[in-house]
Amino acid sequence: GGRSSCSSGKGRSHQGPVKYGFTLVKGKANHPMEDYHVAKFAQHRGHELGLFAIYDGHLGDSVPAYLQKHLFSNILKDEEFWTNPRGSISKAYEQTDQAILTHTPDLGRGGSTAVTAILIDGQKLWVANIGDSRAVLSKEGQAIQMSIDHEPNTERGSIENRGGFVSNMPGDVARVNGQLAVSRAFGDKNLKSHLRSDPDMKTVDIDSDTELLILASDGLWKVMSNQEAVDIAKKTKDPLRAAKRLITESLNRDSKDDISCIVVRFKG
Repeated sequence: GGRSSCSSGKGRSHQGPVKYGFTLVKGKANHPMEDYHVAKFAQHRGHELGLFAIYDGHLGDSVPAYLQKHLFSNILKDEEFWTNPRGSISKAYEQTDQAILTHTPDLGRGGSTAVTAILIDGQKLWVANIGDSRAVLSKEGQAIQMSIDHEPNTERGSIENRGGFVSNMPGDVARVNGQLAVSRAFGDKNLKSHLRSDPDMKTVDIDSDTELLILASDGLWKVMSNQEAVDIAKKTKDPLRAAKRLITESLNRDSKDDISCIVVRFKG
């Protein structure tokens, strides 16, 4: 991992007013940065797609690095994407997880959350996630959570049905088999029989009331409510500066985790 402790950047749509900015900051832990992201616009079959993702890895960075390379291409190479995005996204999440688990013994041991957002022609947004990275939309200034945090306590039933258990030992966070603080993830070979890797999914039309989308890893959401994040991001027109302000605020609130944040602004 020759990744620096902080990276940021920005970009814009070639067809409309949509702009994005992102910032990633390494946390205080003494291991390498485990958050990876995707933020770009791509032309695909005569359409413009905005592709945005945050992958928050654990037990190393091999799984989030793999997702950064492969997850979107696996979604888009599915023939049915244009007629049935829900099916294609769901299938690609499953197939990508299978590939990680069978790829090499090394790759599958670690794991990663994922929150992905696909913006089709600036008009339709598809958000999918597994784990506790989160997507929040601002509509007329109101925060709308577009993803579900998959936490062991809320999914205890499914974990126990699969023969796992949820424990707060060691520490004070509910964990699957006392190890993993999310109840769905890519990878995690040793726990996979107790974990789900099917994504939660939501779609929304981007209308004139929709101002922005924030994607961030749990390093941000641990210290900030959805509405607080929207209020901070909305104050600045430039999405890169908005992402930086969100991270600065998270650090001020003493978040110790890796923090990644992408802000997508839908209109000028």
